[in-house]
Amino acid sequence: MTFQSDAHREFNASTAGTVQLGDLTINRMAFGTMRLPGPDVWGEPANPQEARRVLQRAVALGVNYLDTAAYYGPLVSDRLIVEALYPYPEGLVIGTKVGGWRGSDKSWIMEANPQQLKATVEDNLDRLRLEQLPLVHFRYVEHSSVPLADSLGMMAQLQQEGKIRHIGVSNLTLDQIHEAEKIVRITSVQNLYNLVDRRDEDIIDYCTEHSIPFMPYFPLAIGKLGQEVGPLVTLAQKYHATPGQISLAWLLARSPQMVLIPGTSSVAHLEENIASVAITLTQEERQLLAASSEISSINTVRL
Repeated sequence: MTFQSDAHREFNASTAGTVQLGDLTINRMAFGTMRLPGPDVWGEPANPQEARRVLQRAVALGVNYLDTAAYYGPLVSDRLIVEALYPYPEGLVIGTKVGGWRGSDKSWIMEANPQQLKATVEDNLDRLRLEQLPLVHFRYVEHSSVPLADSLGMMAQLQQEGKIRHIGVSNLTLDQIHEAEKIVRITSVQNLYNLVDRRDEDIIDYCTEHSIPFMPYFPLAIGKLGQEVGPLVTLAQKYHATPGQISLAWLLARSPQMVLIPGTSSVAHLEENIASVAITLTQEERQLLAASSEISSINTVRL
């Protein structure tokens, strides 16, 4: 159930407020395209028409930031974005990621070599029909054989060439972020973070202090925070919402620099996620959720 008492209302992503992504302004409720391809982020969606409707509905509801990557599908999410939205509406910001690819066995492969990054960025420009990529996250893989400085050096070069507008990083520790800042200006950070997995609190505090947008991936722990567990149940009942909406509202309240990118392949689920912007949890409720042993015991993943 979703806001039964306000069923007649249409909630807008802009209600969550905005952040500055460099010289770009984006709404804090955004959309991640990882769930648009088929199962395991592989192949075509079961319903391509619904996938395109999701993108169109997201924009209609005020989403002006889309998070994508060429390795979603691979190449599926990017193509759906073009099919559904090109020519792009004014103000829409598309952020992508580099640093990985998919093997034919559906494995996740590191591609951090500078020449690989250059080729991927140039391919993204062509495939997304953009003259410049507004935001590119470099996704670091732990124990990478390529030094972080080498990968970021190429990102800086591509920015100087005008192919990238802003550079973000993904999957870095705070120490690595400090290292990266000596090479590039970091415009955003994208790490795993949700109500269950909060080991990157120090990074969120740093981003908040320095006005750097933080985009948590797996904000709902791959759907597991949609379970009726502990205080998620009582608060969902209080706000006529779902446990997932309460979890998203908790994230929005965690930091003014938090930008949510929940993904889905369903228009109904998209609308449910965006409606969470209307929930304002009290400080006591936020603390109750954070301290809940029942919620912290939910099994999650860290990629």
